[in-house]
Amino acid sequence: MRTLAVLPIKNLDQAKQRLRAELEPTTRRSLAESMFSDVLVALRRTERIDQVIVVSSDNVAQRIAGGYQAHVVTDADTGHNDAAARGVAQALELGADRVLMVPADCPLMSPIELDELLARPVHSPSVLIVPDRHGTGTNALLLTPPEAMAPSFGPGSHERHLREGAAAGIEARTAEVPTLALDVDTLDDLAAVQETLERTRGNAAHTRGMLRQLLRSRT
Repeated sequence: MRTLAVLPIKNLDQAKQRLRAELEPTTRRSLAESMFSDVLVALRRTERIDQVIVVSSDNVAQRIAGGYQAHVVTDADTGHNDAAARGVAQALELGADRVLMVPADCPLMSPIELDELLARPVHSPSVLIVPDRHGTGTNALLLTPPEAMAPSFGPGSHERHLREGAAAGIEARTAEVPTLALDVDTLDDLAAVQETLERTRGNAAHTRGMLRQLLRSRT
């Protein structure tokens, strides 16, 4: 089964706006770039992903994506769900049998856990929904086939995806993936990532380095 990952990322100058009270614009951009790079590394190391599609209007993000051999789609900056839909359309053109939609701000993402998710038996049509650590948002969608249902990210999207999948008559289930549960939107999220990195080794090298620099600059 040909599996493509779709990774929308907004303009990096606008990234992590909920951290603007704590971090300067250049620091927020650096953080977004670091997390994005770590996600791309994890996706390249995931054996069951055949190709990665990055959807972005940001020239630097596009160049980073190209450096990891991702297929780049230019975004129109009309929102995350529109960007996800653009990625799905491209995935279909590239012959995808299913699509894994992932965020650009989950630097702890584990290739082993992604392969375990992709190895789960699923019917077609179906959707597996990976919630965030609060259980309310959606951090990833596995859509079989890619057009099984339209993505509807945003507040309350976990329950919304379950509800809309059921309404469409497709199998919709929750899938817990620990390293996909922690995205970074708030200072608490960033602290949780930093705490996890301090307890582990061997992953999220870009984010680790960026956070070390941030800590040094504040001491």
